[in-house]
Amino acid sequence: MADTPHPKAPETVRRAIPDHALESVWRAPDRFAIRRIDWSGRQRDDEAPRGSLLFLPGRADFYEKYLETLDGWHRQGWRVTALDWRWQAGSGRYHRDSRIGGTHDFATWVNDLADFWASWAAASPGPRVLVGHSMGGHLALRAVAEAKMRPDALVLSAPMLGFVTPVPERLQPAFARFMCRIGDSARPAWKDGERPGDSAAKRGLSLTHDADRYADEAWWRERRPELDLGPASWDWVRKASESVMRLAEPGLIESVDVPVLTLAARHDALVSWPAIARAVARLPHGELVEFGREAAHELLREADPVRERVLAQIDCFLDRVAPPRFPS
Repeated sequence: MADTPHPKAPETVRRAIPDHALESVWRAPDRFAIRRIDWSGRQRDDEAPRGSLLFLPGRADFYEKYLETLDGWHRQGWRVTALDWRWQAGSGRYHRDSRIGGTHDFATWVNDLADFWASWAAASPGPRVLVGHSMGGHLALRAVAEAKMRPDALVLSAPMLGFVTPVPERLQPAFARFMCRIGDSARPAWKDGERPGDSAAKRGLSLTHDADRYADEAWWRERRPELDLGPASWDWVRKASESVMRLAEPGLIESVDVPVLTLAARHDALVSWPAIARAVARLPHGELVEFGREAAHELLREADPVRERVLAQIDCFLDRVAPPRFPS
């Protein structure tokens, strides 16, 4: 059972790569270099790992933002790995302007994940768990739904299954295509923040109520400038809306035959709560934990009362659906 709590860690934990974690690079089949970080599991050789956990961050994210949580899972005995996405964080850029986020196709990311999972799972003791936040949750769910991989359990934190925007859902792909046609599709879709209309000042309120944890992100961007990524391009918006529609296809999410825990905030300013609730209802083994106005988008980086509840729900879920194969 998960008996190690997840207390709020000091800045020395959130703002330093732990000595027992290893940063390295994974080469995709096309030789593209993708950054990763790994914790080996239990410290003693005579202790079996709790299992293996792969964490996937969101758009414009980087794994340094989640060191507190990742190291906490490691302290519980998990072998933990986190992976950057191609074209963001420490894994390069798609556009010449390094501040603009883009992608060739969301399928490229899905295939990267499937290829990485194949090699990672072969070398990682079970049970094997996939955890995805925001865009990472979207891509994790799509990879599993398309039968490109099969974890023992899937955890989705504020998954990007729809967007908070004045544009009606059914019109979003057409609107994004229109915006690509009337100008350079590589131009940024907004100026600041995390969505059109947001200012840099409002960005923090959209992500977390914890000012200290929010400040960690700027601290890392200052010390590792390669992590900095700004708004997405209109082409990214178009491809994101098309990928959301892909997940909406009848029968796709219904084919997911693994346990799925989804945690989301009803008043998330970035991703659509109704879209998340509809998707979870379609999952054969889906569970939904909802939060109110006390929670913003980054649930794993929220203030302690919310974050502790998030982690406790994940712990209970994994103890139930993916228990240790070799209890210690």
